[in-house]
Amino acid sequence: MKKTGASNQKSSVKTVGIIGSGPSGATLASLLAMKGIEVTLFDDGRRPDLIVGESLIPAIVPMLRKLGLEERAAAVCMKKPGVTFTLDANEEIAFCFDSLAGTSTPTYAYNAPRPAFDRLFDERADELGAKRVRVRAKIERVGTDGLRLADETLSQAPWLKGRQPDLLVDSTGRNRLFARTMEIPAEVGPRKDVAHFAHFEGFDECTPRGQVIIGRLAAGWCWRIPLPGHMSVGTVMNKDEAAKLGSTPEQRLEAAIERDPRLSVAGKNRRRLTDVVTYTNYQLVSARGHGPGWVMTGDAFGFVDPMLSPGMFLALHSAGLVAENLDNLAAYSREMRKLIRAWMGLIEFFYDGRIFAMYESGMIFERAFPGRVTQTLHNFFNRRVARMASGATTTSRFGHGMLQIMSRPAGWKTNPARLAIR
Repeated sequence: MKKTGASNQKSSVKTVGIIGSGPSGATLASLLAMKGIEVTLFDDGRRPDLIVGESLIPAIVPMLRKLGLEERAAAVCMKKPGVTFTLDANEEIAFCFDSLAGTSTPTYAYNAPRPAFDRLFDERADELGAKRVRVRAKIERVGTDGLRLADETLSQAPWLKGRQPDLLVDSTGRNRLFARTMEIPAEVGPRKDVAHFAHFEGFDECTPRGQVIIGRLAAGWCWRIPLPGHMSVGTVMNKDEAAKLGSTPEQRLEAAIERDPRLSVAGKNRRRLTDVVTYTNYQLVSARGHGPGWVMTGDAFGFVDPMLSPGMFLALHSAGLVAENLDNLAAYSREMRKLIRAWMGLIEFFYDGRIFAMYESGMIFERAFPGRVTQTLHNFFNRRVARMASGATTTSRFGHGMLQIMSRPAGWKTNPARLAIR
């Protein structure tokens, strides 16, 4: 875990109130409890049956190990060896995390059935001594820049003896409680997408087992995430394009599956097991992430996009950064903003088709000039992209610079616009 400030051994923060007990809030509670800081979690315990963010990346595994949760996670999750991108009915690109061998990043990740996966973090926070209040917390604005727990919420935690926590943390996810209370604006990304997804049985198994499949659709993209005993299938499309497929989420998801040749064949024997869930408002980042005595983590700070599955990593990583920077929240905010922007930049290479054009052009060159040099370049490209998409080197200036340089001649053989995700 990168430390962006001084050590917290003599932190002035002795009591912390965390609002929201999803993975980010519960992870922060565990990390602070390990440091001997008094932590109170305020959460009403309500969770939706389906939560977006079921596909994880290798960079979260070290945090699972730090929390002592990897064995428990492995028992409820499916191991994920990599991701395959399907460009059309006949062409695909496979990235496997085996290419991370020899680095400090694990060569695998997990596909997580949530909220069962999320409960592991809750349970661990309780085991480590975090105190919990089963209530939907209310907060109040103090002056122009401050926040406090409402008296009715504070009274539910008698161990605080009527004193406000030294630090309040917003881990409410997309509810963005602090931002709404403080009227903090958000920077919104260029895409106006909507995601519809559900769990199915009867979809063909992915190869290799556990491999996530990201498919380029006529409009938008889709995912297939293998989970124990069933498959998560979803589409991400521009809102206007999605509306053309039907008037309900169920109609839109079914129509998208039927009109895509790969999805329709893989799901010819499908049976939907759950309701269809809808998520919107991707690529949104709070204009401020902290203030005097308060800070935001995870999706409350900002959420990027389901493409490449960075959400859970950002949630857990933000918790780790806050725990290491209790007395330097400005440094925490800078690091999170840098990380979010790096992910957005990487994801844009996939949306505008440059990654796929680079790969196609490289394969054309490799077939025309087979040999050790072209094979070395091929392996280098795969390793570099896999490491960035794994979370290991997402902020690497060299990596982003390399992609910028390599993407320029890619159009000579393949036009990126042809492979863009609209």
